[in-house]
Amino acid sequence: MRILLVEDDRMIGGAVRDHVIAANHAVDWVQNLADADAAARPVDYGLILLDLQLPDGSGVEFLRRFRERGLKTPVIILTARDQISDRIDGLNAGADDYLVKPFNLDELEARIMAVARRYDANPHPVLRISDIEINRPLHQLSVAGETIILTSREWAVLDLLTARPGAIVPKDRIEEALYAFGSEIESNTVEVYVSRLRKKIGKDRIRTARGIGYTIG
Repeated sequence: MRILLVEDDRMIGGAVRDHVIAANHAVDWVQNLADADAAARPVDYGLILLDLQLPDGSGVEFLRRFRERGLKTPVIILTARDQISDRIDGLNAGADDYLVKPFNLDELEARIMAVARRYDANPHPVLRISDIEINRPLHQLSVAGETIILTSREWAVLDLLTARPGAIVPKDRIEEALYAFGSEIESNTVEVYVSRLRKKIGKDRIRTARGIGYTIG
């Protein structure tokens, strides 16, 4: 998924960004709330990782305003504040989870996947579509019992298509999931990765909705 990381500490932010990218997500990293707000308006993020103490204000207030606008993007708070009252404030403001610094990066990834499953139309870790079996938390895929290895970007496409099997996923939504801000996107990037995925799982499993996007089922 594409994740927005809001963290002003360069060491923590860099470590989180690198680990989350290694777990096959695209990451946009901003270091203040103004940039976070600007980033979140045009992009449909899969999840936001939010620090509470930013140079230009409170993460809690930012989150509260975010929810007041009716935005449903899942949010995990990452903060050094470890008081119960701080956790209650963050959760009441609309956070989905709360992780206290310093934290283990593998635990962060587990929490990201747990929150994502709660928002998923199919919350079960193992998804079956015909003879395709997908264990999303473990990134394991098999087709007709044969294990299939995917690249991180192929996984990004598959995750979007299988989030709601049968629904059409717009092409621009797939582009958003594939790349963070600043990445160069070729005009045929989506087609390339859909084609690669078709070769691995079967060309007839992914259908093209011309002029709109793609669907799996």
